Amino acid sequence: MNPEAAEPCGILLLDKPPGMSSNAALQRVRRLLGRPKAGHTGSLDPLATGMLPICIGEATKLAGALLAGAKGYTFQMRLGERTATGDAEGQVIERAAVPPLDAARIETAFASQRGRQQQIPPMYSALKRQGQPLYKLARQGHEVERAPREITIYTLELLDFTHDSVRARVSCSKGTYIRTLVEQLGVALGSCAHVTALRRDYVEPFRDAPMHTLAELEARAGAPPLLAADVAVGHLPALELSASQARALGYGQEIMAAGAPLGELRLYGPGRLFMGLGRAVEGGVVRSSRLFAAAIAQSRN
Repeated sequence: MNPEAAEPCGILLLDKPPGMSSNAALQRVRRLLGRPKAGHTGSLDPLATGMLPICIGEATKLAGALLAGAKGYTFQMRLGERTATGDAEGQVIERAAVPPLDAARIETAFASQRGRQQQIPPMYSALKRQGQPLYKLARQGHEVERAPREITIYTLELLDFTHDSVRARVSCSKGTYIRTLVEQLGVALGSCAHVTALRRDYVEPFRDAPMHTLAELEARAGAPPLLAADVAVGHLPALELSASQARALGYGQEIMAAGAPLGELRLYGPGRLFMGLGRAVEGGVVRSSRLFAAAIAQSRN
């Protein structure tokens, strides 16, 4: 049997526990599944909980599609203190008075943060400068210039508040740092702020999909609860291939598929076998881009 064909393949929606890095959670999952090739899509801070999609086996070839998806979070912010890390794990580096809060004042601050904008990533992030993660530089006391990135805050909804804290729900584009958003909200409210609790509610396209805890996975017998890999790219047009077309693509050849939509495609061989991704160009020419080895092997039989 082809070893790649025997390897599990799919997407696990992990409910990451607090106090654990995303990589530590990934390694726990790998151990539970027999150490297959795997990767997570979009880090969560150790303080954060919630949805961490983990691509298993050949589904790692589709991780980029998940990194590009919109995300939703529920967060709690505390006003009056700003920390070095932007969350409750960091040292307090600024204190300020908190003005009287009411729903109207909070909504005005929220409105100022909605929409498309430029956001400067925090120093305590996994972004790299000359191969060095920024958070390592920050721990050494260094601060470097970071280029702003375009993000979009689609929705920002107040859930509840007290005299010095606010709980809210946000949906946002890829690349958004909630810690930075909270600091901006603190300024907009006439004070300063940091994150005290953060939960990622969903990553598109898994808005309503159930998550699984590490405890559940450890207690589970049998096959892991993996979603089919092609769920990650369900927004792309699908192209059904004949046996000869699937075989040709598997050998790295171009095929002709009149009427195929231009751009990136999901490719399916006979029996609705998901083969991976391809791209159609003018003239009905289709080329493979990321094919699954197990599907290629099956197409050659």
